[in-house]
Amino acid sequence: MGALRFVVAPDEGKSIWLEGMGVDFKVWGEETGNQFSIVEHPIEPGRLVPPHVHSREDEFSFVLQGRVGARVGDEEATAGPGSYILKPQGILHTFWNAGPEPARILEIISPAGFERFFDALGTAGETASDPAEFLQRRAELGEQYALGFSDEWVAELTDRYQLKLLGE
Repeated sequence: MGALRFVVAPDEGKSIWLEGMGVDFKVWGEETGNQFSIVEHPIEPGRLVPPHVHSREDEFSFVLQGRVGARVGDEEATAGPGSYILKPQGILHTFWNAGPEPARILEIISPAGFERFFDALGTAGETASDPAEFLQRRAELGEQYALGFSDEWVAELTDRYQLKLLGE
């Protein structure tokens, strides 16, 4: 197991941007014996993360700033600063910035490993020649990381809350 840092500064770590949402890498799985990893997601107002389901990981999101809407299975809620959003593996879920200002969540991923999906997705975003190539790479990465994407809920949520899907 790699050495766990004692302090992680607010501006410390690699950051990537995914057309509407960022990923700030704070604690990598190698630092925790792959028990968990931590990333932060700054989210632009009105941005919707594509609905997806994890086969391996649970995600625990802590709202740091703004208002975050979430749908997990048949349940939907909006959470403000200090709230947790639990996204268990095996259940379709999505989340979005539900407010007019930027939002930010801290995400604990357990077990670790899925942070590498974000890292690879950032590279795909930087190197893809067009949106179609990026979506193809995202699908390939989804298969590699046992992540399934769904169009379910997209039309309903984008229409009801005037959201824009990440990457659009």
